[in-house]
Amino acid sequence: MDHIDVTLLAMLQQNARTPIKVMTENVYLSSPAVSARIDKLEKQGFITGYTADVNPMKIGYRITAYINLEMSPKRKQEFYPFIRACPNVLECNCVTGPYSMLIKAAYPSTVELDSFIGQLQRFGNTSTQIVFSTSVQPRGIDVEQAASYLEQG
Repeated sequence: MDHIDVTLLAMLQQNARTPIKVMTENVYLSSPAVSARIDKLEKQGFITGYTADVNPMKIGYRITAYINLEMSPKRKQEFYPFIRACPNVLECNCVTGPYSMLIKAAYPSTVELDSFIGQLQRFGNTSTQIVFSTSVQPRGIDVEQAASYLEQG
């Protein structure tokens, strides 16, 4: 990965709908060359997909919560299919510490969140934090800094 790839990744991460023409102007390559580089970055797994950021409040999801779940490792085989099938789960991570799972979920109301937590408790104890506000929205990786780490090796 060279500085041109880094620039393309940064541009796409900031706005996945950036026109190829705009990218060509920033990296001084032809449209076919930029398209080929993007295809290569996709095939190499640097780009794993393209998404739109949707405002949950605008579609009625007023409650965002982080749920810690204390669960025996033996339950993972049963838990993973369950959690993947939950459409309100935005993210689920296996983590260190007293809790083994950290789940981010969005719901229209606390009543629905409470029902979901009740379902989770069949896997183990939970601890829930409801988000009041978000000072830093989800953002991408600093690809320029990451590229310097890759160069160091």
